[in-house]
Amino acid sequence: MSRAKDQKGHHTRPGGPFHYSVIGVWLVGALILAGWWYWSKHSSDVSGRPTSMTCDMGISEAKASRSAVTASTVASNDAQVVGHITPGSSSGQGPDGMIWIAGGDFWMGSDFQMFHDARPVHLVHVSGFYMDKTEVTNQQFERFVKATGYVTVAERIPTSEEFPGAPPENLVAGSVVFTPPSQPVPLNNHFQWWSYIPKANWRHPQGPESGILDKMDHPVVHVAYEDVLAYAGWAGKRLPTEAEWEFAARGGLEKKAYSWGDDFEPDGRTMVNSFQGHFPDHNTSHDGYETTAPVSSFPPNGYGLYDMAGNVWEWTSDWYRSDYYRTIASPRAIPNPQGPADSFDPSEPGVQKKVHKGGSYLCTEQYCARYMPGGRGKGALDTGTSHLGFRLVKDKQDAGK
Repeated sequence: MSRAKDQKGHHTRPGGPFHYSVIGVWLVGALILAGWWYWSKHSSDVSGRPTSMTCDMGISEAKASRSAVTASTVASNDAQVVGHITPGSSSGQGPDGMIWIAGGDFWMGSDFQMFHDARPVHLVHVSGFYMDKTEVTNQQFERFVKATGYVTVAERIPTSEEFPGAPPENLVAGSVVFTPPSQPVPLNNHFQWWSYIPKANWRHPQGPESGILDKMDHPVVHVAYEDVLAYAGWAGKRLPTEAEWEFAARGGLEKKAYSWGDDFEPDGRTMVNSFQGHFPDHNTSHDGYETTAPVSSFPPNGYGLYDMAGNVWEWTSDWYRSDYYRTIASPRAIPNPQGPADSFDPSEPGVQKKVHKGGSYLCTEQYCARYMPGGRGKGALDTGTSHLGFRLVKDKQDAGK
């Protein structure tokens, strides 16, 4: 705000020094308040954790989005079920290394400060289903590829139609890989640790010089959404909904922080493949692994499911909307929610995304902590990464097929 002055530099507007001192104090206060608001939205909470950071930030920038897939409307079940907590159970092995999850009611979501899109916690009912005991491994995915000749999105050479105006030399097959910087970097500068690596794919998870011969029991990564659907069709299974996935991840526990309880390391025991050390530049690998771990390396949850926290993120069938929980919350249990009819991520409004669950070997309380069952991730349909995989489910009536 400018004010007219006379030749001696005195203010010519009426009100005197007191008037302007009041205005000055008000302006300073307003600036402080605005600065606090901006900082709270774009920086960290008191523990140094970025409150507005999510694990997918930087991935879309590292790999330019291909043509978006139009979201199709999913029919919803409007029936109401009176809410009561029935945590369900598992009944051991099902078909093809799967476990029966009996279904029931549970509290979905999280009140954890960082998880703005996981509120409010709301009551949900899911019917029973079979779920893969582990994430799909490289060995399993290789069987699929050998049987069908399938080529993943990351292995396909992008076309000029998909990327109009891109120089031909930039149209190379590849995928997005975590590439840690050599020194500490600001956590709001996610470009420092994601890179598009030519020829990175499920066979070469860290780039063309890497391989999977010694990782056949690790989860397959660099799988885009259509890759997962192709595998699911071949296997006679389907992706879980977000609600099914979270119900299974909780293992019968109610409103616990983790899939095994409220203590991250009960009695000093490591329960999850996550990031230790200083993110993103120095992983101490205290849990024994710098990237992915063999499936079943850590204790299972109460339903006998492995790696429902950490190791790799897992695709679900739900479209991602940051406001979805606020639109469906009800005093009664919501029966078998299928997710919203479309996708909207305010951080990338033009990118259609599906929900990811479970966190990965990169999760840490310094950055995202989304290895908690109530945490939500998200990702573009055409984008696989070095920390993203999947597991599948099967309905009871399809168990014999």
